[in-house]
Amino acid sequence: MPKMKTRSSVKKRFKLTAKGHLKRKKAYASHILTKKSTKRKRNLRKGTLVDSTQEKKVKSMLVG
Repeated sequence: MPKMKTRSSVKKRFKLTAKGHLKRKKAYASHILTKKSTKRKRNLRKGTLVDSTQEKKVKSMLVG
């Protein structure tokens, strides 16, 4: 049986932390930035963790 492949899109978007959680970037930070406040844009720069309800699904795509 062949090896399971990691999904390339997931590999690029998520990183595992030391405790086994998944880091991700926030959405809505790429374009149409003129109408967004400075505070909102600053908070979008920070990374965050994947929600616990989605973690199992993303990990399965990441490990393969």
